Amino acid sequence: MVDKTWRKVPVETASSDLLGVVELEDSFEFTYYAQMPDLDSKAKVWIPIAQSDEFQTISIKSMKLPAKEKYLDELEFGNKMLYLELGPEHSGQEIEIIYQVKRIEKGPYDAEGKIDPKYLLPNLLMPIGGQFEEIALEATKGKENDGDLVKARALYDYIIDNMRYMKFGDYGRGDAVYACDTKTGNCTEFHSFFISLARSIGIPSRFAIGASIPSDRNEGGIDGYHCWAEFYADGKWWPVDISEGNKYTALATYYFGRHPANRIELSKGRDLKVNPSPSTGPINFIAYPLVEVKGEVIYPKVRFSFERGT
Repeated sequence: MVDKTWRKVPVETASSDLLGVVELEDSFEFTYYAQMPDLDSKAKVWIPIAQSDEFQTISIKSMKLPAKEKYLDELEFGNKMLYLELGPEHSGQEIEIIYQVKRIEKGPYDAEGKIDPKYLLPNLLMPIGGQFEEIALEATKGKENDGDLVKARALYDYIIDNMRYMKFGDYGRGDAVYACDTKTGNCTEFHSFFISLARSIGIPSRFAIGASIPSDRNEGGIDGYHCWAEFYADGKWWPVDISEGNKYTALATYYFGRHPANRIELSKGRDLKVNPSPSTGPINFIAYPLVEVKGEVIYPKVRFSFERGT
């Protein structure tokens, strides 16, 4: 858009920022907002807290909560969460956390120490072996003597070629079996399927979730959460974003080994265990607040937004 006049740009010649990519570095204010639903009894709430690492620098500018919080450490993957206990008097009340974020583009980076064997084990919704091993072996046929980097690229290409990004049916749980059977889903299915395939042929891989920040404007709303994955090969962790590579084929090569700077990571891993924990068991993954009432999960209204240049 030039002088507020819309122009059509062929995807093949579009700049990276029009396709959702900010390279090198980005900084922005990120607002995490949720409104509690009507509560007819006591409720428990778990909220992920973004943390700094070598790719993102996080500071909390302000926090508004309906009740006194408790900080929880999730030890398996190093996540932090807020825990709240609410009641009917908190119906409709708001949660708002405003972060200041500076993030750099992520490329392949050196692994520190020995790779944890958990990155080769199944998760509740990411099984390994069986049909996943069969598909992975077929997808990497002829590459048996190549390294894990070449094999991972073959799995990446298989998913891009065979899956459709579609928010339909039982999507959004990161269920690799559902992804395998329907060949549809959102980012959680794309990356869960990849992780199940990779682990099934001995390639360590892992899951993370947060939000993708629009690249073509400097403020406004964000279309919900976004997730991605990494795999280990040749002494490095390699970032991948298969659902974005599927949506923007011009960037399929970029998203094999890169995560752009315009995103924020909220949590890592699957089957997260904290104390206190939900009565439903380990947390599948967490980006939105998890609200539990009478042993059942209910869903608050969630809104993410951002502003650059603050």
